[in-house]
Amino acid sequence: MSAGHDHGGGEVKHEKPLWWALGLTATFLVAEVIGGLLTNSLALLSDAAHMATDVIALTISLVAVRLSRRPPDAKRTYGYARMEAIGALVNGGMLFLVAGYILWEAVGRFSEPPSVASTGMLVIAALGLVINLIAMRLLKAGSGESLNVKGAYLEVWADMLGSVGVIIGALIIQFTGFYIADPIIAVLIGLWVLPRTWTLLRAAGQVLMQGVPDGLDLEAVRAMMLSHPSVEAIHDVHAWALASKEPILTAHIVLASATDDVDQVRGTLAAALDEQFGIAHATLQVERFACTTETFHV
Repeated sequence: MSAGHDHGGGEVKHEKPLWWALGLTATFLVAEVIGGLLTNSLALLSDAAHMATDVIALTISLVAVRLSRRPPDAKRTYGYARMEAIGALVNGGMLFLVAGYILWEAVGRFSEPPSVASTGMLVIAALGLVINLIAMRLLKAGSGESLNVKGAYLEVWADMLGSVGVIIGALIIQFTGFYIADPIIAVLIGLWVLPRTWTLLRAAGQVLMQGVPDGLDLEAVRAMMLSHPSVEAIHDVHAWALASKEPILTAHIVLASATDDVDQVRGTLAAALDEQFGIAHATLQVERFACTTETFHV
């Protein structure tokens, strides 16, 4: 028996804000790249690189929303939920490459910092900050309801901090002529990106490797099921996730007595898994005798 076979579709109402945020961010990305090249600001180009990852993240979110509408079929019985993790893996790989390039370029500028057009750098960064704040406003409501939208919201939030950093660097250069502030800000932005990138890659890898979902304690799940008076043992317990928020569990349940009601035990355990652990999709095989030696998979 399984419960809760809905594998998507709950994020459709958040699609319009994502489109607006994507349009604003992509438009300004082009302007920021051109501005970074014209002003010779590595910090501005670093922020543009981060904004590029925002565009990718927003696109991934939109693709996930669109694909979540597609029902499972004979070849993809779980639908397209895994596209979220695949997209995040690609996104993370690009982030690593971009951050690595920025750090490498910054090393050369520390020894011979080139002149930077601080006024243009300041204006472009200020416009970028405005764009980020608007995008954050658009995504804020959905971030509390959807992990998919929350990921995009956090990307834009982090880029907002990058814009603030570039503004600070531009002001330092404008009033002190301290050009080395530009690569310093670029390094700080790069170092901000790398830990978040690693977290993103780990989360995507965990989903793709069918690891236990974050926050799910299998020992607690096992203890809850064993506490049922009709359950003697459990074995072949597996838990994984289709995407970041869709935990799935399968288990074999051995009854304590041959007279126990199979359907009642199965229904009670499925309801408890949903209520206590948020596992809406549980497939439980109830046995009067263990079909194999008891094992517990973590």
